[in-house]
Amino acid sequence: MKTLSLYGRPGCHLCADMRAALEEFRDELGFSLREVDIDADPDLVARFGTLIPVLVMGGREICHYHLDPTALRRALESAGETG
Repeated sequence: MKTLSLYGRPGCHLCADMRAALEEFRDELGFSLREVDIDADPDLVARFGTLIPVLVMGGREICHYHLDPTALRRALESAGETG
């Protein structure tokens, strides 16, 4: 099963929106979700700042701010071909 990382912070409404949107696809596309609080790591704050939420798989950004279902499907399909 592929793992997606959702970088964000507590209290971020866009982060909550993206998490909820991802739940709609979890069973269909078969992925696990790891949430990362960027405020726990100064390097992540420097990297992502106000770009959050950022959805990442295998070190590659899939989308940020809002879920892009097309990009999500493309990333998971691509990972399936190479992984």
